[in-house]
This record gives sequence, structure tokens and C-alpha cells, in this order.
Amino acid sequence: MNIERIRLKEDRDREKHWKKWGPYLTDRQWGTVREDYSPDGAAWENVTHDDARSKAYRWGEEGIGGISDYRQRLCMSWAFWNGKDSMIKERLFGLTGNQGNHGEDVKELYYYLDSTPTHSYMKMLYKYPQEAFPYQDLLEENMRRSKKDREYEIIDTGIFDDDAYFDIFLEYAKEDVEDIIGKATVHNRGKEDASIWVMPTVWFRKTWFTGEEPFMPSISMLPKNRLKAFNPKSGNYIFSFSGKPDIRFCDNETNRERLYHIGNQKKYLKDAINDFLLYGDTHHLNPNKTGTKAAAIYKLEVPAGGKVEVTFRMQHFETDDPMEESETILQERRTEADLFYAELQDRVKDPELKLVQRQAYGGMLWSKQFYYYNVERWLEGDPGRYQPPQERKRGRNSNWRHLQNYDIISMPDKWEYPWYAAWDLAFHCIPLARLDSDFAKDQLLLLLNDWYMHPNGQIPAYEWNFNDVNPPVHAYAVQRVYQIDKKMNDGVGDQEFLERALHKLMLNFTWWVNQKDDDGKNIFEGGFLGLDNISVFDRSHADKLFGKLEQADATSWMAMFCLNMLRISLDLCEKNKVYQHTATKFLEHFLYIAGAMNNISGENISLWDEEDGFFYDVLHLAGKEPKVMKVKSLVGITPLFAVEPIREELFENLPEFRKRLNFFFKEKPKLAALVSNWIQPGQDKRRLFSLLRGHRMKCVLNKMLDEKEFLSPYGIRSLSKDHKENPYSIKLNGSVFSVKYAPGESETTMFGGNSNWRGPIWFPMNYLIIESLKKFDFYYGGNFSIEYPTGSGKFLTLDLIARELSLRCIKLFLKDRNGKRPIYENYEKMQSDPHFQDLILFYEYFHGDNGRGLGASHQTGWTGLVAEMIHKVSKETDLADVTTLFRT
Repeated sequence: MNIERIRLKEDRDREKHWKKWGPYLTDRQWGTVREDYSPDGAAWENVTHDDARSKAYRWGEEGIGGISDYRQRLCMSWAFWNGKDSMIKERLFGLTGNQGNHGEDVKELYYYLDSTPTHSYMKMLYKYPQEAFPYQDLLEENMRRSKKDREYEIIDTGIFDDDAYFDIFLEYAKEDVEDIIGKATVHNRGKEDASIWVMPTVWFRKTWFTGEEPFMPSISMLPKNRLKAFNPKSGNYIFSFSGKPDIRFCDNETNRERLYHIGNQKKYLKDAINDFLLYGDTHHLNPNKTGTKAAAIYKLEVPAGGKVEVTFRMQHFETDDPMEESETILQERRTEADLFYAELQDRVKDPELKLVQRQAYGGMLWSKQFYYYNVERWLEGDPGRYQPPQERKRGRNSNWRHLQNYDIISMPDKWEYPWYAAWDLAFHCIPLARLDSDFAKDQLLLLLNDWYMHPNGQIPAYEWNFNDVNPPVHAYAVQRVYQIDKKMNDGVGDQEFLERALHKLMLNFTWWVNQKDDDGKNIFEGGFLGLDNISVFDRSHADKLFGKLEQADATSWMAMFCLNMLRISLDLCEKNKVYQHTATKFLEHFLYIAGAMNNISGENISLWDEEDGFFYDVLHLAGKEPKVMKVKSLVGITPLFAVEPIREELFENLPEFRKRLNFFFKEKPKLAALVSNWIQPGQDKRRLFSLLRGHRMKCVLNKMLDEKEFLSPYGIRSLSKDHKENPYSIKLNGSVFSVKYAPGESETTMFGGNSNWRGPIWFPMNYLIIESLKKFDFYYGGNFSIEYPTGSGKFLTLDLIARELSLRCIKLFLKDRNGKRPIYENYEKMQSDPHFQDLILFYEYFHGDNGRGLGASHQTGWTGLVAEMIHKVSKETDLADVTTLFRT
């Protein structure tokens, strides 16, 4: 067992708390719902980027490459100044949802390069221009552009064209649980010498005004360029710094005069170090060298093509020469990180694949964040403090008063989406399980806890609206993580984890049945279900059209939910046969859903359109005939996900389950006939439940694998390309609604500027498609082939098609025969510059035709699934063949 696996075991067994410190600062605390205390809920405008340097936050802290303890009492991050910017660079800049022509967007270049699961070693890169940062240019040009224009990025400003920038590599290495080395290596990529101020900064999160922790922590000066950070709850931490920095002190307190034009309550303020560097203003610095925020300021001259280094060390106790072994410790942790990934990537032979996979894993581990949100306290305000406006008590999240979040959580993107999202998190946990299965399992259980899940059984969606409805994929993730963990643990499954999850998932299942199937007819109306712009109108508000939308995807998700719960129940029967009754319950519910999709309420209305060979939503308008919404989108492919092959030995010793199964099939033969052969065993006595029989599956796959419709060179599109020339339109209540294929950024504002499912490629849906095809092939045993691509005359088994789709998705990140990565399209510098070309960004979604990366640029949350695709392809395919395929 390598040393990092030993650390994980020590952490799991509570012998040593290796995960106590990690990258738990967010990349953006400003502009979040938690910090919004406005009467109108305008979170983006309530605390802005310009406010952030002067505003002491209530619920969390941000920084560049920052770390903190797991309760975020004490924080550390890096600040920089090039001598020309209008403010020191303490945080990443980006546009708000209302400023960007496609919504919120970070306008910086930074890369999370590496991390071990315990954060014993971490590395990231920040690219900082030597000229004044183009804040105004980025703002004005993006506001000038329309929805049909591309976003204007920092690389477009030309500020990196002549290489006048710094590459700042930030590294951390743990000698022990609370003995941490931090290092910044600053490279001058320019042709001339350049100055930079580097400031490792230490501060306490402001907890002393909430009534929970009335004592004041303090940071004070020690001899030999050291600081002591003291908190009564955690004791002393000693910070030692290389060289002879100028150490300055202030407090983590709001500059009320600057922000609100009222008198300051405190003298020493959060933005004092910024004002000292820019203006020489020492008025708000504490001359007594104490406070709750301090920075070690280095002014450095970096020669052209050269580098400089700044190092610090954090320890619980003073030592004689803390910096002496710092480089040795860093090198040891780098070596151990390499050994950890060498074992994990044993089957991955191609260097390009290794690079992409390791950076994906690194980004996922860097995207952990301390997330604090007590909704009742947020609604009511802190005792003795400014009271929130009364309007909020009836507004956003006001029916989630029970919710108390105070945990380390995997974020979708710590700048664009610095809050958990229920279905994003489910997908994160699948690749995370290979890195740290304990963390993946804990994350899935976290959202099922009483202080997260609503008493009615709903799982919270995300802080902008906990009531929103995400697809019910939590059970899928639980079952998938269980299987990965079981294989990694020599065939021993964590039954306690599975059992705990099942009990809470049953509450969530009941919520779906009670809340999203109003008529009790097993057809569901989930709302937008994350597929923001995929319909002709906002699917969450069909009631505004005096109608009701019966959704093929919501109903299919619920069928998938049933099968996931069936499989979990059967897995639990390995140790406790009482769960065979639970398995029976979900089996029957699945069959009723299958029946309802074919004949809604006995009205001979089906979500399946035989003429088109596809599934569609059906809209019921008051007093009118139902309308089939013939939008060819992922909605019609989602039924593919409701599939579960089961080995006969899994239930051969479950007499009650078999008895009820046989009775049900005998009494309900029409329902039994709707699902793929159960009576007829497949390969090796496997049985199959699925919404799709052979004919329907072929019809759906023929469309999905058609390059004129869904099949892109880089995966499956979210909307058929046929809608480019043939937009779908429908007239409802005197108004015309339409949807058109849009392969790139969103051209509508239906769900906010950056929401687009009208053509781009999304990793979670592609991943589910690939996994579903593998399940079908598992049943058929390679005896079922289909034309791929449609119209080509070539036939492949479903397993090989799954592999081909994986290769298309992975190819987004790899250099082609011309040395170009599709994600960067025509950005020549990112394609060929030696200081750019091997740096990978994991975008939120991808252009449906050319593969260009779009949306959030650090969405290693669900786009991190590429790491799992690489793992599977490398495991299942001839290795020499893989390398060839990726280059063609």
C-alpha cells in the first residue's frame, strides 16, 4: 500500500486527521446568496467584486490558491500586485450573471494541476499579467456583445500576446497533519525584468460577532519573521517565512465608510494592506503588529525568463529552523503523489491520457469547499446585529428553515458555482470514488442527512433555490459508488453505507411520488430537471399556459430511480434478506411507470411516438386536445437510462422476491410484456429490466447515432442538429414558441445567460448513455449489433459503440494529428505555446460541432467524469489500439 493510501486509512480510522487542512476556501464568496442581505434578492449586485476587498463576509472566505482548516476558522491564501493594477490581486475576477453576455464568467487563467486525496501535496498555476489587469475592457466588451456573440475572454484582450506575464505555481506539502509547507514559484515569461509583490496572507474568518464565538482570535508578531495565530478553540499556529518580508497587520473588518458611506466601527480594516501598497496609506494598519489579518509582503525583481520563490511553513509549535527542510519535504510529497497516481493509472499507458486524467482528478480535489449556510439564522439575522429585511422571510429558501450546512463539500466550480448542486454532486462522486471512496460515500450521505433533506423528503437543489427539482440520480450514484468501492476493497461491499442511503432515498422517492405525480398515474412532471433551455418554454411553469406538462424525461428518471432502488435492495439482500420485499416494491413501481408511459390514464395517449420512433413530452391544456411536443432532444433519449441487467444468482436465494415476481407477471402480463425480456434469460442467465424493448431501442439509437441529428464528433448533442434547418414551433394560447439547434453559447435567457441545452455536449448525459449501452450489452452478451453511425452500413455491438462514444468525449481534451486540442479551437497560444499547451481546462459543456469548451471553465465537478471514461477505456480496450484511435 502506498503512503497516500496509508494516510487515507489513518484518516478513516481517526488515527490522524489528514484532511483537517485542505483547499477549502472558495474562489468566490462575493455575489453568493449567503452573503446577500438585500430586500429584493439581487445577490449579484449586493456584494460585488469591487466591494469584496473591503467587505468582511458572514458565511465563508475566498482567496487565490487558498487553504483553511475544515471549519474554516483560520485561512491562508496568496495575493499579488504587479505595481500597475488598481487593486492588489487577492481574488479572481469575473463578470456577474447580469454583466456577461452569456451569464457569469470568470475572466482569469488558472489551472488546478495536482492534488492527493488527503491534500498532502497540491499544486496549481495562476497566470498574472505584468500590465494593468483589463478589468474595464472585459466588462465593457462583454456588455456590448449580444447573446449571439461569443464571450470575450482575457486571452482575447491580447494581454498575454507578448508573454509579459508571470506564471505563478502554488504548492503545498504536509509534513504532518498540521505541519504544512506553502511555496510560490514565480516565473517571468516576458522579455524584460519585471517587479511583483507576493503576499502570503493569513486571517481568521469573522466568527466573533455572531454570538457563537464571542472571543477574539488574534495574529501577532514573533521574532525571526514569524507570526502566531491564536484561537482558543484550536490553539496556536506558528507561521514562518523565507527571507525578510515586510509583515503588516490589520483586522478582518468591513470598511463601512468605503462601502456604505457611514462611520467605521473599527479602526483596522480588511482593505488596509491593499491601501498601503497602492497609496502608502497606513491609517488602517495596526502599528502594534497584531490583528485578525496579516500579510508577509515581498517586493521581488524577476529577471526575464527567470524565477523567484517565496516559502512559508505553518506549524503548531515553534522549531529552531523551520525552513531548512522545506524543499526536501516538498520533493518527498511530490514523489509520493507520483507513486499514488502511478498505481491509480496503472492501465493508462498513453502520456496524453495520463496528463488529462491527472489534471481532472486534481481539479476535483481542489474543488472541495467549506460550505456554511444556516437558513434560519440567515433569515432572522444574528442576535444583536443588523436585521435582514422582512421581505426575505417570505422569499428565497424561506421554507428551508431546518437546513444547516457546515461541511466540506465538492463544488461544481468554486468560482462559477461556489455552492453544491444536488445532481452535480452525484456525478462528482463517481470519479472521486476511485481517489477516495470514503469521501465519495460521505458526500452522498451528506445530502441525505436530516439537516439537509427537507422533512418532506426533497433533496436541496442549490442555494439560489433549494426548491428546484434536479433529476433523481442520487440512487444511481449511491449504487455506482458502492460497486466501485466494493471492487477496490477485494469484493467486500460497504453494506452499512448502502443501507443508510436506501432508508433516506426511500423518503426522497416518496416525495417524488407525492409531489410530482399529482394525479397518481405514474407520469411525472418534474419541471426543468436541469435541462434548462431544452424545450420551447420553461418546463417548470407550464401552468402559466394553463396547462400541465407530462414529461418523458421526468418519467424516465423515475423509472431509472426504481431500478436503482431495486438493485440496491438486491445488493443488501446479500446480508439481510428482508430487503427482498423492498426490491419487490420498486420492481412493481417500475412496471407501472412503464405501463403509464404507453397509455397515460387509459386515454390511449403515449409518450412514445411510433411514427417518429422517439419519446416526447405531452402538454395538456385546459379544454383542449393534448399536444405532443415534438422536440428531438435528450428528453427522448432519457428512457435509455432506465435499464438494469441482473445476474440470476443475485436473487436465486430470495424466495419471496421470486414468488411475488412470478405472481405479478402472471397477473399483469401486459405490463410484463412492456419491458425487455425477463422470462427469456440473456448471456450467463442474466435478466433485464428496461423501458426499451428491441424495436424501440433501435429506433432511439438510430436517431441518437445519426450524425445529422445527435451524434457529434465529440459525443452526443443535447438537441438534434435537424432542428437547425427545421426548428420546432408550436402555437399555444395565441403565442408562438420555438426551439432551434444552437451548438454554442445560449441565445436565450430562459434560465439565465449561461444555460444552454440546445445543442452542446454535456458529460453527465453522455456518461449515462455510455453506461446504459454497456448494461444492455451485458445482458445481450455481444449478440446485439446496430448501425454506427446511422446510415454508414457498419454494425457494432453496443459495448463497442459505448467505447466509441467514450473516445469521442475524451478526444475533446487530446491533441489531434495537428497537435490541436478541440476544447481550445482557434486559440493558437493555448494550442502551441509551451507554457500553455499542456494545461487543461474542464469546461461545463462543449460546442456541438467543433468541441470548443464553453460555460464554466473549471467544471471538474461533472466534466471530471472524463477521468472515469479514461479509466474504463484503458481497462477494456487493447492499449495499442487506444493510442491509435485517439489520434484519428
